Amino acid sequence: MAPLESLLDQLAAIAPPTDDPTGRKTISHLDLWRKVRNLADHRISTHAGDLDDLRVAQKAGSTTKKLLIEMGFPPVVATRAIRIADNIGTLSKLESCAADGTLSGEVADAIVRGLTIIEKRSPTALSDDDRGTYESGLLAQALSGATPAEIHKHAQTIGNTIADDQGGIPASDDRTLDTLSHHTTDDSRVDIHANVTQAVGEKFISMIDERSLPRPEPDGSPDRRSATQIRADALEVLLDQAAVGAAMDTIGTPRAQTILTIPADGGSPAFLPWTGPTTHAIARQLSCDGTLTEIIIDGETVPLQMGRERRLFPPHLRKAIIIRDENCIKCGAPPSHTQVHHIQHWSDDGETELDNGCLLCQRCHTQVHHNGWDIMIGFDRHPWLIPPADIDPQRRPLPAHNRRTMRLDDAA
Repeated sequence: MAPLESLLDQLAAIAPPTDDPTGRKTISHLDLWRKVRNLADHRISTHAGDLDDLRVAQKAGSTTKKLLIEMGFPPVVATRAIRIADNIGTLSKLESCAADGTLSGEVADAIVRGLTIIEKRSPTALSDDDRGTYESGLLAQALSGATPAEIHKHAQTIGNTIADDQGGIPASDDRTLDTLSHHTTDDSRVDIHANVTQAVGEKFISMIDERSLPRPEPDGSPDRRSATQIRADALEVLLDQAAVGAAMDTIGTPRAQTILTIPADGGSPAFLPWTGPTTHAIARQLSCDGTLTEIIIDGETVPLQMGRERRLFPPHLRKAIIIRDENCIKCGAPPSHTQVHHIQHWSDDGETELDNGCLLCQRCHTQVHHNGWDIMIGFDRHPWLIPPADIDPQRRPLPAHNRRTMRLDDAA
C-alpha cells in the first residue's frame, strides 16, 4: 500500500501548468489525466473481481457491489466495475487496451454489455472464434472514437442480424428484456425508467405525441413549457384517460383513486402510499377530481377511522360543467385533458355542485393551487380567474377561456 499512497500524494501535488497562453501544455496534461483515470477504472474493476473471488462480501452476507457502494463508490460505478470484473479473463484484447489506459471504464463496459446483447440474440452459444471476432469489432469501434451509446447500438445491429439469420428473437421484439422501474426521489418526485419492445414503445410514443401539442398561453403568447414538460403533462393525461377506459364509464368518471393517510395527532404530514408525505395543497388538489379515501391512524399506524370513498363531481355534474366551460378555463385545453376543480375547496366544506366547479387542465390546476390564482363565479354564473398580485397588482378578474371577449362589468 505504501507505494500506492505515495503515488496518490504525488498526483495530488501536481499543479496545473502555468504560463500556457496557447493551452498546449494544459491539453497535454489533460490527456495524461485521462489515461490515469482510465487506468484507475481498470484497476477498480480488477480489484473488484479479486474481492468477488475471495468472497469477502458474501461471507458477511452482502455482495461485492454493496461493499463497493459502502466504500464510497457511486452505484453506477460499482455496477459497471462488477460487470467488467465478471468478464475478466475472457476478453484478452479488451483487457490489454484497458490496462494501458487507452479505454475508459464506460467504453469497456459498453463493449462488455454489447457482447452480452450479441450472445442473447444468438439462438446457439457463440464459439470462441465468433466471440473473439465480435470483441474485435466492438473494440475497433471504440478505438475509432465511437461513444458508448454508439458501441451499444452497433452491438444491437449485430445481434439483430444474428437473430434474423439464425432464427433468434431480435432485441426489438424480445419481451424477456422488458423492464419498468420507478423510485421516489428525496424531494418526493418519482423517477420512471422503462425499456420495452418496439411495439410497446411505438404505442407509447404515439399516444404521448398525440397529447403533446403546445398550447398558447392565455395572453396568446407561445407555450412556455419545454418539450419535456409538455410530454410529462401528456403522460398524466394518458394515465387519466386510461383510468376512464378501465372503468368502462363515461367522461364523468373520476380521474384517480387515492388513499390519503392522516396521523391522528397531526404531528406528521399526511402521506400517500407510493410517494410518501404530501403537502396540504397537493392533498387538496387530489381531492378535486378523484376518489379519495381518508384513513386516520394512531402512532402505531393502526387505523382509527376510515372514511368512505367520495366520488366527487359525478358524471352528470361533470357533463354540465363541460357544457358550460367547454375547455380548461385558463388555457383552453380540451375537456378530455381536464380535471374538475372545487372553487371552494372540498376540504373547506365546498359543495360538489355546478356553481362550485370548473374545468382546469393539470398544469393550470397546479398553478391555481400553488401560484396564487383564485377563481370566482360571476353574476353570469360562469367562472372568472383572479390573477396573483405579481401578475396584476389590482387582481382584476379575467373571463374563462371560452368567454375571452367578456368583461366583468358586462356580466354585471
